[in-house]
Amino acid sequence: MAQREISEGICFKGRSFCGQELELIQEITRDFACLGLNEISQTICELLEWKRPNGRLKNHECRLLLQELQEKGWVSLPALQACGPRGSRQVRITARSEPEEEIRGSAGRFEPLVLERVRPGVEGASGLWTEYIERYHYSGYRVPVGANIRYLVRSGKCVERVLACLQFSSPAWKLAVRDGWIEWSDRKRRQNLQYIVNHSRFLILPWVRVRGLASKILSCSAGRLREDWEKDYGYRPLLLETLVDGRRFRGTCYRAANWIHLGETAGRGRMDRDHSVRPQPKEVYVYPLVRRVQAALCQSRPPQCPCEEDDL
Repeated sequence: MAQREISEGICFKGRSFCGQELELIQEITRDFACLGLNEISQTICELLEWKRPNGRLKNHECRLLLQELQEKGWVSLPALQACGPRGSRQVRITARSEPEEEIRGSAGRFEPLVLERVRPGVEGASGLWTEYIERYHYSGYRVPVGANIRYLVRSGKCVERVLACLQFSSPAWKLAVRDGWIEWSDRKRRQNLQYIVNHSRFLILPWVRVRGLASKILSCSAGRLREDWEKDYGYRPLLLETLVDGRRFRGTCYRAANWIHLGETAGRGRMDRDHSVRPQPKEVYVYPLVRRVQAALCQSRPPQCPCEEDDL
């Protein structure tokens, strides 16, 4: 069904949506048509900062909004399904994530590295990944918003041992140093933001003490991520980004893997519109997946599959 042109804003559940925001919703439902309805709704809530006072996304209200927009002919959606249980998701810690015997050496001894996809609903790998992140990552486990891909990292020489956990997910809506580096307009950012993917979780298990392993993982995961993202979501990302807590980490592995350090965040979360939260800036790193990435992100429509000569 063709989408009707949006000519006016609307008010829904106490929030006003201007024409530009509704156009963004149209773009998301069109560009992310391969996602499920729940993922589309969560992505819209995150990008438009539609949240409750406690920070939770207004996913239920957003799905009702999408239904109304579909009735108006402004968006086309998958069949609407009943919302699932609401509330926080508890992670049950079991013996399988207990500390293991220490692993030592240099990264070369553990090549080739094996990236095992972790898919929702596959209890073995998915449950183990979630336990490791909840138990050993300083930020713990949070349900990812929108598109995401997760991996367990193993060595081809000892596949029974997990070395690390990775997650790639939706990018930050606004990052001053990143947006200044790209030099795109607000309109181009809204239009092309999905071509950036955030490296949102990176955990080397605490008993793994392998020199140079982190940078090796970063290098081999970039190419694999592009292919898997295209298989799942229909397009290849152009740029990776990550935020590093400088109070905890020096970002050495990112620099060693040729990521570019852009500077610091402003130190305010997305809900801190009143500047009431104590600043906690993070270091911003990016990794281009194609040559001339800034120009590509500023195009009216970035290439779905960049030419081979543009690949890094």
